[in-house]
Amino acid sequence: MPGGVSLGDLPLMLLCYGYVLSMILASDRLPGVSRKASRKFLHAMIGNLVFAVPFFSWALSASLVAVPFVLITFFASPFSPFHGIKARLGRLSDLTEEGHHLGPTLYSASYSLLAFLFSSRPHVMAVGVLPMAYGDSFAALVGEKYGRKRLANGKSVEGSVAMFLVSLFSVLAGLAFFSSIYNFSPMEKMLPALVTSALVTAVEAISPRGLDNLGVPLLGSVVFLLLEGWL
Repeated sequence: MPGGVSLGDLPLMLLCYGYVLSMILASDRLPGVSRKASRKFLHAMIGNLVFAVPFFSWALSASLVAVPFVLITFFASPFSPFHGIKARLGRLSDLTEEGHHLGPTLYSASYSLLAFLFSSRPHVMAVGVLPMAYGDSFAALVGEKYGRKRLANGKSVEGSVAMFLVSLFSVLAGLAFFSSIYNFSPMEKMLPALVTSALVTAVEAISPRGLDNLGVPLLGSVVFLLLEGWL
């Protein structure tokens, strides 16, 4: 997948943009759920974009799927220098402000970077993205509802357990999906997946507010890549 953008990728890019926008709208209209649950639903659904990466012809196309949302989420945040634009973004601004202010921006940035670096090996990218998408979402919800034993930074042991279990499950599911395209055995990557899931759980637990959106995906993918070659 050489660098550049192919016009042949345009329909898939537009489909991905439509998917993201539909998830933003859906997250704002979920019945009977809290605003936090709505944010985490959106957080998880955005991570599914990684499953589209193998179907792009060019590396830059896969990366550009998330690049516009780096700017959009920043302009929707309290740090936006353009208050008029922030006001026009409406409910997306509300979703951003109620969470970690720059979390969605960092999430989009880390996705874009990983898509550019690992578009030819999307299973490596998935090992970073899926724990952030699903593991972190479940960690927040489980920690809020069931958390009793608190860590030093206010996060809970129960949330961290959920982070590890859901991260591992999502990584293994992702590896199973990509193995059908790239012809490798998911069982051969079980140990790297297990170690990486434990590592990203620790990263999420100690990260300051919002920085896990950068640390978990990037460290997860890099560590898995290294372990994949060693183990």
